[in-house]
Amino acid sequence: MAKKSMIAKNEQRKIIVERYAAKRLELKKALVDPNSTDEVREAARLGLQKLPRNASPVRLRNRDIIDGRPRGTFQKFGISRVRFRDMAHRGELPGITKSSW
Repeated sequence: MAKKSMIAKNEQRKIIVERYAAKRLELKKALVDPNSTDEVREAARLGLQKLPRNASPVRLRNRDIIDGRPRGTFQKFGISRVRFRDMAHRGELPGITKSSW
């Protein structure tokens, strides 16, 4: 079980990323656009630097939705490998069966 403060911090980061996503995308497009002038690119670069650090989606961490485990999570299910195994053995995941060949 992860610390509740770490889970809360990650949730707060998700909110900040969503809030600044449109502005960030607009600034990124201005940087990549080959037709934009150097002044526009410089302004976009400065605008990106002025955004909060936590506005970058790179700072988000995929966590287990049940207990917040930060590593070994399956994105398709949103749970960690440990939790996945337990739930699969108990039959709580429909369509998941133990493999045997």
